[in-house]
Amino acid sequence: MLLLVVPPQDERILQVIERDWHQDIILFLQNKLPKIVVVLLVLFVLQRVVLLFVKKMRTRADHQVGNFHRAAQLRTIASIVRATSYGVLGFIAFLQLLNIFDIPYQPILASAGIVGVGIGLGAQSIFKDMLTGIFILIEDQYNVGEVVALAGLKGTVEDLSLRSTRVRDADGTLYIIPNSQIANVANFSRDYAVATLPVSVDASANPDKVIAVLTALAEQVRQDSAFKDIAIADPVVLGVDKINGREVTYPIQLRVRANQRDAVLRELRRRIILTFEKEGIPLGNDPANMLILRAPNPTGPPLQQPLIGS
Repeated sequence: MLLLVVPPQDERILQVIERDWHQDIILFLQNKLPKIVVVLLVLFVLQRVVLLFVKKMRTRADHQVGNFHRAAQLRTIASIVRATSYGVLGFIAFLQLLNIFDIPYQPILASAGIVGVGIGLGAQSIFKDMLTGIFILIEDQYNVGEVVALAGLKGTVEDLSLRSTRVRDADGTLYIIPNSQIANVANFSRDYAVATLPVSVDASANPDKVIAVLTALAEQVRQDSAFKDIAIADPVVLGVDKINGREVTYPIQLRVRANQRDAVLRELRRRIILTFEKEGIPLGNDPANMLILRAPNPTGPPLQQPLIGS
């Protein structure tokens, strides 16, 4: 049987190492471990708060039964808040742990700052697009399927993301607009729209008769079964709005549901033409398009008639 004999010098080294480890463990348990527990506890509490906020947003999205686009937006915002919050909380906890273990984190922050400046200079517009997209979603400025005017372009929103908005116009052209270029939003699909029709009538017509006829026609359209659910208010004939030579303009206004103006205006125009023809009310002419006829000069030679040859 062989016995391993440890030299006295090595034995003293082992004792020093054992004593130092023992002291380090005691210091860790007394000083560092409580700080780590506090950091983890605060991180856990903040994480639960974020989860509670995200859960409420998802619950609100589930209650948007009639507006699935808004529900999708709320779920998107919830996912963004959850991922961003976890990233921020994790980074802060990492820095706190480095501070507890006396590891200098200033070089790490300096390196991250240099990299961040480079990325920020190269992708500044991307961050601006995403920030604008977040505000569009939070403020519910427009949804998919609504008719809007963005960056000088009018059309129907086909897709909405944090980076860009896709709009298709009446000709079928698809426009991809970066969110950072959206300064003003005109939404034609919210609440209601006002169908306005300026009717041009010749000045020889009696204004009272014209107003009465237009009011009756607009009310007929309002009570029509095809438009009864579209028109949401009684029509208003504003009276004589403008006189331009022999042309007199009578505006008609009818409040309708959003994106439902065209059908009402087409029917109103059709009935105006038929009724004016029946009542003998002449439509107005633009003075710029009128031909001024002069009587022929009796002393001049007769006009030559065109010859129709065989």
